[in-house]
Amino acid sequence: MSSLSLAVRDSFTMLRRNLLHARRYPSLTLNLLLTPVMLLLLFVYIFGDTMSGGAGRSAYIAYIVPGILLMTVGSTVVGTAVSVATDMNEGIIARFRTMAIHRGSVLFGHVVGSVLQAVISVVLVGAVGVAMGFRSTDATALEWLAAFGLLALFALAVTWIAVGMGMGSPNAEAASNNAMPLILLPLISSAFVPLHSMPGWFQPIAQYQPFTPAIETLRGLLLGTEIGNNWWIALAWCLGLSLLGHRWSKAQFDRDPV
Repeated sequence: MSSLSLAVRDSFTMLRRNLLHARRYPSLTLNLLLTPVMLLLLFVYIFGDTMSGGAGRSAYIAYIVPGILLMTVGSTVVGTAVSVATDMNEGIIARFRTMAIHRGSVLFGHVVGSVLQAVISVVLVGAVGVAMGFRSTDATALEWLAAFGLLALFALAVTWIAVGMGMGSPNAEAASNNAMPLILLPLISSAFVPLHSMPGWFQPIAQYQPFTPAIETLRGLLLGTEIGNNWWIALAWCLGLSLLGHRWSKAQFDRDPV
C-alpha cells in the first residue's frame, strides 16, 4: 500500500475508534448539549418579551438562534479536550507513538469525530429552535449552504484548539476547565443582545473575539440582516484558529514524552 493509502486507512480507523467511544459514553456529549438547549428555553420563554424590547418573543427567537447554534459548537467540542486529555493520561497516545501507524491519524480521528458530533448537535439544537418557532423563510439554498459551511468550518477551528488544550492538560478535569472559554465567550458576544446595547467599555470585548463575527454572519445568512465585513473576519478567525490549533496539537504530539 502507498503511504497515502496507509494514512487514509489509519485515519478512518482512529475516527471509528472515537465515534465508538462517543456512542458508548454519550453522557458527556449530552450534558454539554443541554447547555445551549436550556439557554434557548430560558431566554426565549422567560426573558424573551423583555429582551426583545417590545418586538415580541417570535422576533427574539429569530435573533437568538444563530448565536445558540455557534454556542452549541463551542459547548460540544469541550468533550474533545476531555477525551484527548484522557487518552494522554491513560497512556494510549504513548502506545500509538510506538505502533506502525500514520502519526497524523490519531489527531485526525479526534478532530473529524468531534466535528461530526458538533454538526449533529447543531442539527438537534436547530430542530429545537424550529419547534419553538424559529423560521428562516427568506434564506436561499445558497445561503443555507453557506451557513452550514460556516458552522462546519467554525467547528473545525475550535476543535483544533480543544485538541491542543486536551494534549496540554495534566488530566481530564483540567482539560474541562481549560476549555471553558469555548462556552463562556458566546455569553459575552452578540448572541443575546446587540453590541450597541452594551456599555461602551464592554463593546470591544464582545466585538473583537471569534464568536461575534461568526454569529453576525450566520444571522445575516439566515435572516437577511446586514453582514458587512463580518464574513471575512469570521473566515479569518476560522482559518487562523485552525492553523494555530493544528500546529499546537502537532507540536505536543510529536514531543518526546518525559
